[in-house]
Amino acid sequence: MIKKIQEKVKNIIDIEDNLKIANQKFESRLMLGTGRYKNVQEAIRSIEASKASIITVAVRRIQYSKSLGKSSLIDLLNWDKLWLLPNTAGCETADEAIRIASLGIEINKRINQEQNKFIKLEVISDSNYLLPDPIGTLKAAEYLVNKGFNVLPYIYPDPILAKQLEDIGCSAIMPLGSPIGSGQGIRNTENLSIIIENTSLPVIIDAGIGTSSEANKAMEIGAKAVLINTAIAKSAEPRKMAESMKLAVMSGRECYLAGIMKKQIHGTSSSPETGLLKIK
Repeated sequence: MIKKIQEKVKNIIDIEDNLKIANQKFESRLMLGTGRYKNVQEAIRSIEASKASIITVAVRRIQYSKSLGKSSLIDLLNWDKLWLLPNTAGCETADEAIRIASLGIEINKRINQEQNKFIKLEVISDSNYLLPDPIGTLKAAEYLVNKGFNVLPYIYPDPILAKQLEDIGCSAIMPLGSPIGSGQGIRNTENLSIIIENTSLPVIIDAGIGTSSEANKAMEIGAKAVLINTAIAKSAEPRKMAESMKLAVMSGRECYLAGIMKKQIHGTSSSPETGLLKIK
């Protein structure tokens, strides 16, 4: 009887703490990318182990696979249980990203997610460090929002840009932890914390996370979710790494909700200061 009550309470807590983006609820706060895996089977096993709800796929990669007549990952996943987040990876200008975003919505329709207007917006003209173009991103985001898209822009952790994107109607903010695929972890905690503090939108840390401890840290500072690809795909055992990231995100979220103690310079005894045994 007690076990049943505990399970019921846990289910209620889980439902109340679901990730919410543009009125859509998701059970998992871990989002997965689909590039860089050795093969499709390895990607599928990793996605299953991660228990992720949202999977992002580059629109250009889908179109390329289709042109070759090969079965792509998108054809093999169960989209009744997953939510597709098409992304505009590879676009160097706002106009290019807008065109690719439109193709992304058509792909959503193809997997019977007609109500899915989500698009991960990437505008990257820097081929060396792969840093997002703030002006191009803002321009494309405003156009797509006005066309009814739920835009999730990928940005450098710039609090002013994040606020501008919120003001024009974006559905979430996706600041990078460090450059894409670098594995450097979270390099600008201060700016990320400002973005989290100043926006009412979900903040999803995207890019640069290399270990589960870094995913945990992202959640501890108040991010609503993290998006991970390379750290899992390029690990020695992607399925195990995906499970590790899943647990790290869950743990970090619980830590944040629990309320982290304030740091101080001096030590404080954890033992009581009254009622001590007197020794003569």
